[in-house]
Amino acid sequence: MPLFIARLRLLMRPLVTGWALPLTIALFVFATSWLAMWLVEPSTNEITKPQNYPWYFVVTAATVGYGDFFPTSAAGHVVGAYVIVGGIVALTMLFTHLVDKLSRAKGQRMRGLAELELTDHIVLLGYTEGRTERLVAELIAEPTVQLVLCAWDNVHEHPMPNEQRVMFVRGDLTDFAVLSRACVPSAAIVLIDGRDDNESLAISVAVAHASRPSGRRGAAENRTHLIVALRDMSRTSQFQYVSSRVQCVQWHVPNLLVEEAHDPGISQVYTDLMTSGGSGNTYSFQLPRDYAGFGDVQTDLGRRFSAIALAVRTDAELVVSPPWDTPVPAGTTIYYVAANRLDPAAI
Repeated sequence: MPLFIARLRLLMRPLVTGWALPLTIALFVFATSWLAMWLVEPSTNEITKPQNYPWYFVVTAATVGYGDFFPTSAAGHVVGAYVIVGGIVALTMLFTHLVDKLSRAKGQRMRGLAELELTDHIVLLGYTEGRTERLVAELIAEPTVQLVLCAWDNVHEHPMPNEQRVMFVRGDLTDFAVLSRACVPSAAIVLIDGRDDNESLAISVAVAHASRPSGRRGAAENRTHLIVALRDMSRTSQFQYVSSRVQCVQWHVPNLLVEEAHDPGISQVYTDLMTSGGSGNTYSFQLPRDYAGFGDVQTDLGRRFSAIALAVRTDAELVVSPPWDTPVPAGTTIYYVAANRLDPAAI
């Protein structure tokens, strides 16, 4: 007998927990009330017909009571009261469990423990108070961007709970399971902003492995554009061993991280422009004569010297990429890009 009771408890346990309990109560009340109503109501009452009673049960249990079907006998009234009480109990338990589920799901999202389902999004790995908030604000400036912020376990709750398009994941940022929860394999861009360069290197290895289509160790291909914020740019070559798609950006220039995320490869353009001896360098000179418009300056420099005018400076202000028809008088400083500095005499 004790063994039988123990097994019965095991069989009944799923029926008294979770969603099963209110559903079991509702089904029990439905079946017993239909039978009772069929027994006590006169045959002329169409309430007990199969096409009518389920409707009567739903509207009565929900306390709506349209009145299109109703019991006429005293015993039928008792059965109707039984349906009302049973429905209230079942619905109360059902909605209580639903609210509890929603509350738990929201709590998991706020604690960074929920499983996400995203594609073509941005993943930001690493959290530094103040700096990360500024990065996120610029990264989600475009209305269609979705972002997942991943932090170590010392960040216990979502640091930006009011940002609807910023999801939160926490844990070991080198753990494949954590990266999978952040949907790194299906991300468009992964930005790594570690606490130091060694940590960023370790995270890069994990991200590169997680985002490889084949999953093979050592494979060079990656699905995502990887961006790493580096304090020591001389270590860039180490990250190229991780993946050919890693783009290293100076940690101290956070705006460049955002630009690289939105326009992949632009940091290489900046690096070339700021490097002496690059294929393009920035210079300046003063115009020896008047030009009717900035477009004329641009055309003249382009045709004669293969140079590109970027900005003009007058006594009043500096204007980058001014309108084509902006007058440019003699003495205006022109900033331009060219392979070599132009000879003032030639200009």
